[in-house]
Amino acid sequence: METSEILRIQSYLREKFNTDRITLDMKTKKSDSIEVSIGGEFIGVIYKDEDEGETSYAFNMAILDIDLPPAN
Repeated sequence: METSEILRIQSYLREKFNTDRITLDMKTKKSDSIEVSIGGEFIGVIYKDEDEGETSYAFNMAILDIDLPPAN
């Protein structure tokens, strides 16, 4: 992805989640995905999809059960 595209997505996420702690990094080896972090902690990956002239972005976040609070 291009730098300008990454910055636009980052701006969008910061506004939607009301935090400037979200950062996007091109750490992956693929050119169609970027890593998402909050406060330096990796939380997921955004994938770019181009199909029939339309572009979309899918945010994938895995949540481990050991990270969840205990059930009541």
